[in-house]
Amino acid sequence: MANNNIYRIFLAALLPVLVSANGLHNQDTPAFDSLKQLFESGLVFNSTFVHEYNDTFTGEQQRTEGTIWVAKDQYKMISGSNIMFVDGEISRVYDSTRNRVIISDYEEEEDDFAPSRMLQGVDDTYSVTEYRYSNGITEILLSSNDPFAIFIQVTIFLDEEGIPMRIEAIDQVENELTTFFIEGNFSPDDSEIFHFHFPESAEQIDLRHGS
Repeated sequence: MANNNIYRIFLAALLPVLVSANGLHNQDTPAFDSLKQLFESGLVFNSTFVHEYNDTFTGEQQRTEGTIWVAKDQYKMISGSNIMFVDGEISRVYDSTRNRVIISDYEEEEDDFAPSRMLQGVDDTYSVTEYRYSNGITEILLSSNDPFAIFIQVTIFLDEEGIPMRIEAIDQVENELTTFFIEGNFSPDDSEIFHFHFPESAEQIDLRHGS
């Protein structure tokens, strides 16, 4: 889809944080533990977002806006008229510029950003510390010295109710990614949240094995 690389960059920054592994080397991190438990309990994080990507080598800047829903084992993102939806079995992408839907088998082992992989411990190299400010804002810092880690540092800012407000990430080549969440909230999952709606006129291209 258009700007698909931007979507993946965004998800790379978001998912390892919002749905982090149980094996992280936590010290005293009650806010971070509570955040993980919200996903473990089956709630869905929903927010409008503004995502900024800054390439420190070329100076290139990219900006993406939209709405995202993240659950323990699936996620959906809408930006403009484009839609991406991934569950545990199938990936669906609607590209409005070509008015087509790409359907493919979802290969968890090929998705570095899969929520279920994060929960199974893919990021157990990170250490976690947190600090609560007098205004109620909590800053959570995840850092890693692993040369194969996607990010060397990720900082999460939570509001006084423990809802993500902003994520700042630095990757291995020191590119900077910042995601701002506007009116984010957690809510129970229901049958409508992860429905994949697209125009009836859209061409459907099914790349699944055996199709």
